[in-house]
Amino acid sequence: MSAETEVPQTEVAPIHSKREVVQAMWGLMLGMFVSILASTIVSNALPRIVAELKGSQSIFAWIVTTELLAMTATVPLWGKLADLYNRKLLIQVSLSLFVVGSLIAGFSQNIEMLIVSRVVQGLGAGGVTALATVVMAAMIPPRELGKYSGMFGAVFGVGTVAGPLIGGLLVDTSWLGWRWCFFIGIPFTIAAIYLLQRTLHLPVVQKRETKIDYLGAFLIVSGVSTLLIWSSLAGQKFDWWSGWTAGLVSLGVLLLVAAVRVEATAHDPIVPLSIFRNRTVALATVASALVGVAMFGGTVFLSQYFQLALGKTPTQAGLLGLPLIFGLLVSSTVAGQLITKYGKWKAFLVAGGVVMVGGMLLLSTITSQTTVFMVSVDMFVLGVGVGLMMQNLVLAAQNDVPAKDLGATTSTLTFFRSLGGAIGVSALGAVLASKVSSLAAEKFGPMGGTDGEAKVPDLSVLPPEIKAVIADIYATATAELFLVGAPFAVLALLAVLFIKEKPLKEQSGDDRLAAEMAAGH
Repeated sequence: MSAETEVPQTEVAPIHSKREVVQAMWGLMLGMFVSILASTIVSNALPRIVAELKGSQSIFAWIVTTELLAMTATVPLWGKLADLYNRKLLIQVSLSLFVVGSLIAGFSQNIEMLIVSRVVQGLGAGGVTALATVVMAAMIPPRELGKYSGMFGAVFGVGTVAGPLIGGLLVDTSWLGWRWCFFIGIPFTIAAIYLLQRTLHLPVVQKRETKIDYLGAFLIVSGVSTLLIWSSLAGQKFDWWSGWTAGLVSLGVLLLVAAVRVEATAHDPIVPLSIFRNRTVALATVASALVGVAMFGGTVFLSQYFQLALGKTPTQAGLLGLPLIFGLLVSSTVAGQLITKYGKWKAFLVAGGVVMVGGMLLLSTITSQTTVFMVSVDMFVLGVGVGLMMQNLVLAAQNDVPAKDLGATTSTLTFFRSLGGAIGVSALGAVLASKVSSLAAEKFGPMGGTDGEAKVPDLSVLPPEIKAVIADIYATATAELFLVGAPFAVLALLAVLFIKEKPLKEQSGDDRLAAEMAAGH
């Protein structure tokens, strides 16, 4: 019997009371807050960190990409472990990894050590991201999930707002500095672990005979990593059309083809291919990956635009990011409430796709002369679009699969969204680095970069006339980034247009699983 047709044996839990759900949600939301905070608190500090540690523009992208890659690679593994072991313990373990990663990052003496710390943080993020949504689906019926998804969207917004603001303030405070961007998250992590210990009560999953598909996991990670390395280095260390490109792309594709073959025959595949026979899951997965490309690939470099193109401090850059998060916060919360009230969800996905395309196109027009007000409007529009799509894609897929496939479906969607984000940051970051290098060479000649690669400038030591040229370079490159990312948003819109709306189920995942087991499915 294949893994996707087996039903894990669990203790049949009673229907969760509203109080139990709310208490558990507080613990999960604090855990999610810590996950988001760890990812966003360095965003406004990165230009300062990279300049101090003597990093390059491509390294800037890799500090973000390595965390996304580690998260992406481990999300399916966390999802698989959730079917086999104590989900509460797994969430606490993943949060504990944040403590370790934060300590390594805070004491980093060079770029290499910082990247290692981001990998460790990514491992924890993979666990929290996958397990929080799995636990939600187990406790809450799809009809009610919209409301709680909106709450998680709000937490996402608060964490994303708080991170850059806190990070900017720490960097601008001389007696603290950027290292405290990592240390400050440790008490929040410990508090989340304690709160989950007190409030999260789930039926214990009984171990069944199984075998984790380590070969499939290795092939997936290796194939994706190879393509990410290619997209990060192409245009910098070698030409886009070169022998290196042919070799790395061919190797990456071959590894992924081998991964598909292994997953098709594995007893317990990391990514069960059978779930893609479900049209809703297949289309939601495609859309999630494309949203990841547009969202992560486009927005991660906005802080750099504010600091290097508009001349703002890290704290100011954090404040300037508020419109995007406010748009995401409002749209996800309002949409979640309306979905719970009326039971309809597709209109919100379609509207989100349209608005997200508009936001990407608006941001592709920014320059170093664009007013803060206009940039804020453009960012708000993009935030509304992302907020309408991100959680509702997961909801649509969870509603359309048997309860026994909830873990695999949720982790697969999260995996592909993270994969899209990692590819987006890596590929679009390479586009940005290449554009910055070429523009710097045009303006400053061969001295514009080192070995063809532009360094992230420290504006505090440059004369005003040089600052103005650098501002134009980074504004032009950032605008092109959003123009390149816009087609991905268009493809995400096309994917959701073909998803068929189905009524939201009234039972929680645990209750549905108990019913399926009783019926012998």
